[in-house]
Amino acid sequence: ILMNLFFMNHYFFGVFQILHTSNMSQEAVNGVPCRGKVLTLDTMNPNVKRVEYAVRGPIVQRAVQIEKELREGAKKPFTEVIKANIGDAHAMGQKPVTFLRQVLALCSYPELLEDNKFPEDAKKRARRILGACGGQSIGAYSASQGIECVRQDVARYIEKRDGGIPSNPDNIYLSTGASDAIVTMLKLLVCGEGRGRTGVMISIPQYPLYSAALADLGAVQINYYLDEDKCWSLDIKELRRAVTEARQHCNPRVLCIINPGNPTGQVQSRQCIEDVIRFAKEEHLFLMADEVYQDNVYAEGCAFHSFKKVLFEMGPEYSSTVEMASFHSTSKCYMGECGFRGGYMEVINLDPEVKAQLIKLVSVRLCPPVPGQALLDLVVNPPQPDEPSHTTFMKERTAVLAALAEKARLTEQVFNTVPGITCNPVQGAMYTFPRITLPQKAIDKAKVPDMFYCMRLLEEEGICLVPGSGFGQREGTFHFRMTILPPTEKLKIVLQKIRDFHQRFTQEFS
Repeated sequence: ILMNLFFMNHYFFGVFQILHTSNMSQEAVNGVPCRGKVLTLDTMNPNVKRVEYAVRGPIVQRAVQIEKELREGAKKPFTEVIKANIGDAHAMGQKPVTFLRQVLALCSYPELLEDNKFPEDAKKRARRILGACGGQSIGAYSASQGIECVRQDVARYIEKRDGGIPSNPDNIYLSTGASDAIVTMLKLLVCGEGRGRTGVMISIPQYPLYSAALADLGAVQINYYLDEDKCWSLDIKELRRAVTEARQHCNPRVLCIINPGNPTGQVQSRQCIEDVIRFAKEEHLFLMADEVYQDNVYAEGCAFHSFKKVLFEMGPEYSSTVEMASFHSTSKCYMGECGFRGGYMEVINLDPEVKAQLIKLVSVRLCPPVPGQALLDLVVNPPQPDEPSHTTFMKERTAVLAALAEKARLTEQVFNTVPGITCNPVQGAMYTFPRITLPQKAIDKAKVPDMFYCMRLLEEEGICLVPGSGFGQREGTFHFRMTILPPTEKLKIVLQKIRDFHQRFTQEFS
């Protein structure tokens, strides 16, 4: 018995050692414990998981895959993918404006200042910009708020645009496109917990930057709906409904307006802007005016009115009290210089102590891209009538905007000839947001019907659009956003392909 107990004891001890050693090999490598990944879906910031950005979502990712398949020789019903999903003018074939690129070339490679091929006004601009840069190089950091002389030029541009209403360079903050400034301002505004959490009013349909930023910051998104039956107009009654309902669960503090509209292409009337400003004052809301498409106005009878201009023309009761930030960018209008990431924000009636915090916040990211700042300076300070580059500059600028106006009309006309597609006039910006009627069988088949529609369009015709569900839409309605940027002849092909597809899709599911 004793011998058996002795051997059993040794046996179980050996088994324990084997199991312990095996377990240790999983838990440690060279004596360092292995406890799995530090960062997983379960342990990451939950706000980030709630972020969605449809403009570069699943359909765009599939479009990239299809392009790769085409390069590798795959047979498709088309020879190229046309990405009409995003307002990227140069990617769609728009040529850069000569003067802008000449000055940027001179700034990037100053030795070209000795080259006689460049006009003197371009060299003068380049020397001024380089003189404001550390070491006379756009490769140096700038002040966090932006190069001082550029901010001065932005202020002069705003004054001229708004009929002489003063603009202070100290209220100008240069940024990495308008998006960077919009997110920065939202960071300052979002606070509180529970029912005290900041609520931000955004239009539906909206540009997904806003919903993505609000999800990331943990703010409360307050939807107000544009009136599709009245060319996507903004109704103050709808703003009141939205803010009243929101006060039951959050603290509404911010009202965001996009004018001209993205994705809907409407242009706000002056009367509408006045009504919005009155509403913001009455409800004690901070106004954020996204005006990056201010040169993109096409429809007869429409005109761009800046929120700042209207605010000051309404008198001191409003101009001295309503807090506002307005935004502009080099990515849109006639320039289309998306990749340079240039932009600015002007703040009005911001608390001086908050301005100090804003400067601290922008200092964290050091400075906006200096080439983007240089480009912005050229946009707000273009060639003047007595300068050699003026004639060519105006010819190119006018041609771009005239072509966009023509493509806006063409898009509306063609879509409204297709049974099951309804398209409002494209009054401004660079997009159309037509409503599509889908058969019930298609709606029943798909979890997200307009996503299903757009994915089928991509696979069958090589046209990349963004479903309306990515921008928000009234329940039971379906849309897609399409840019009008492709060259006219290519745009005609795109419109015809969509027309043929829609008729085929409708027949298949009827």
